[in-house]
Amino acid sequence: MTAEVNAGLATLSDQLTLATVLLYVFAMIGYALDLGFGRSKVRAGAQAGRVLVTVGGGTDAAPPGSEEGQSPSEKATPAWTRWAGPVAVGLTWVGWAAHLTSILTRGLSVGRWPWGNMYEFVVAMCFAAVSAFLFMTVRYGTRFLGAFVTVAAALGLGFAVRYLHVQAGPVVPALNSYWVAIHVTAAIIASGLFIMAGVSGILYLVRKDTAVRLPSRADLERVAHRAIVIGFPIWTFAVIAGALWADKAWGRYWGWDPKEIWAFITWIAYAGYLHARATAGFKGRAAMIVQLIAFGCLLFNLVGVNILLGGLHSYAEVP
Repeated sequence: MTAEVNAGLATLSDQLTLATVLLYVFAMIGYALDLGFGRSKVRAGAQAGRVLVTVGGGTDAAPPGSEEGQSPSEKATPAWTRWAGPVAVGLTWVGWAAHLTSILTRGLSVGRWPWGNMYEFVVAMCFAAVSAFLFMTVRYGTRFLGAFVTVAAALGLGFAVRYLHVQAGPVVPALNSYWVAIHVTAAIIASGLFIMAGVSGILYLVRKDTAVRLPSRADLERVAHRAIVIGFPIWTFAVIAGALWADKAWGRYWGWDPKEIWAFITWIAYAGYLHARATAGFKGRAAMIVQLIAFGCLLFNLVGVNILLGGLHSYAEVP
């Protein structure tokens, strides 16, 4: 059954997507200011210099010109910089809300799940990445990745708007199925977590030892590993659900379609990362390289297959 398009909601969705890009860009600027001018991560060394233990006494003496509990370097930091990080987080939450509303209005405008083509899928994938970042920020304190995640989300949305955008409308009959809510949703959530891991891995490799204000390599590796540990079983479920959907739609579980092949290759790559880290002791640079290879497989599966290769999944409506 063909659903009529609500032009007003479709236009509102497009406008909210553009507003989301701007909000993520402003948030990225706030995170960058927080990294560049906020409190340095090497506070322990600065605070160590203010502890003067006397023989038979245990009181601390603050260095001249500093306040209690504050090192001279922190006092010299402009007052406005302490608000850069919280403001950036607030802008990210506002952008997240606008992002979510843009997805909901897109779906409501056509009366279906709002990931029936490449444009909608990339928009949803960027939303999942920001959601994963916000969750991990609340749970694990990963605000230090804000500048990099928000710029990745803004670039992804900008690419979708510029090169993948199609007008809201009905989808092919094969996509009018409850399996969209199961298979595609799982793939989107896992992809968002893998993007978090990929951003952490790239930053790990390009980070210099002298960049004291950037997150440490240990923190980056920890974030990447946690994201993959959460995302891998979800991706596994997405692959299994895709096989079940294929059997219902085409009468077979596996047909060597390019999308199926690369989804499985991506699964093998991330399984290889987890196996190498757990058994062979892969850590540090070697582990990051392995997971970035897996991340490359993921990106090619999500974008490259639909644009460059054909097959039964070629109904992505790439303009």
